[in-house]
Amino acid sequence: MRQLTRPLAMAALPLSIFCASISQANDVELPGTMAWTAYGTGSSGYAQAVAIGNMLQSSYGTSVRILPGDNDVSRMTPLKQGRVDLCACGIASYYGAEGVLMFAHPDWGPQPLRVITTSTATFGLSLAVAGDLDVKTPADLKGKRVAYIRGDDALNKGTEAYLAFGGLTWDDVERVDYPGYSRSFDGIIAGNVDASFTTTVTPPAQQLASSPRGITWPVLDPDDADGWERMMAVAPYFRPHEVTSGAGGISADNPVPSASYPYPIVVANQDLDDKVAYGLLKALQDNYDDYKDSAPGAVGYALEYQDLQWVLPFHDAVVEYYEEIGVWTDEMQAHQDSLVERQGLLLETWNGFIADAPSDEDEFLNAWMQARAEALTGAGFDPIFE
Repeated sequence: MRQLTRPLAMAALPLSIFCASISQANDVELPGTMAWTAYGTGSSGYAQAVAIGNMLQSSYGTSVRILPGDNDVSRMTPLKQGRVDLCACGIASYYGAEGVLMFAHPDWGPQPLRVITTSTATFGLSLAVAGDLDVKTPADLKGKRVAYIRGDDALNKGTEAYLAFGGLTWDDVERVDYPGYSRSFDGIIAGNVDASFTTTVTPPAQQLASSPRGITWPVLDPDDADGWERMMAVAPYFRPHEVTSGAGGISADNPVPSASYPYPIVVANQDLDDKVAYGLLKALQDNYDDYKDSAPGAVGYALEYQDLQWVLPFHDAVVEYYEEIGVWTDEMQAHQDSLVERQGLLLETWNGFIADAPSDEDEFLNAWMQARAEALTGAGFDPIFE
């Protein structure tokens, strides 16, 4: 348990400074400045980072510098290089920890990432489907035209997971490639494709909803155990979620049983100072009311929305905080230990692989994914990505 004590030297400080120090630093010890990376300036992730930064400045005197990044690699590179403390990332942080997809590259490999906190809001992550097709569940997508976004692993993996829920694969649909996410929605409106993966609140989904084709969201039955098993075998970060905000009339009075995962996912390297990790999480929980309404989705940082048995390990100091407030269980600790063991195995396997890895890009990818799968399987873990 964390016990912060006041150094004796503080007794010599003026009373006003002493009182301010105690009010700000008792249990929360943060540096004068912090640097984060986040999504672009127009994103809800960036807006949330700004809201949190304003709270930290006003409550603790900590100035937060936010570096917007256009893509997953640009957001995670400064963290890898130690130039920022945290990344308010998307699901690519999970791919980075696993060393797969865009991170199965000589410059990357598995990253020693640890979660500080996450936000899970009222929106969902789903396939937006043209409303004129009578698609009610993912199984109804068989034979339909589904968008594939070149260079966007997260969106394509989400699509694959939804298809899997319905017992389908890419072979069961007509894949239509697009160079970008927004272009795929232009394609749906124009009648050239039928579905594309997105969040339920994104502007392109709103545009589709107001178009002649309209919009619909496939329902994921929370009681369909087989469907969820298939989905999570592809993308284990999804969770059942009752969506209460989104295009096409989704609201608290008209919810859609669907799926979601956290966004942003605030991650740090495992060697982030314990006091910073602990202090940040405690500050976010203690001052929740000061920022929860300051940006779209910021309500998702509440304790009740934290998944304490997710797919990425927590920072050790975060575990300490949850232990102190009495919500951490033996089952959670066993899950955490397993994730830490998996991460250590991946890093060890990468270090052994990279020293004598093939120079050809395709050969490198195939060899690494094979080495990774063999190591994980041998230790009793599911490789997930093969």
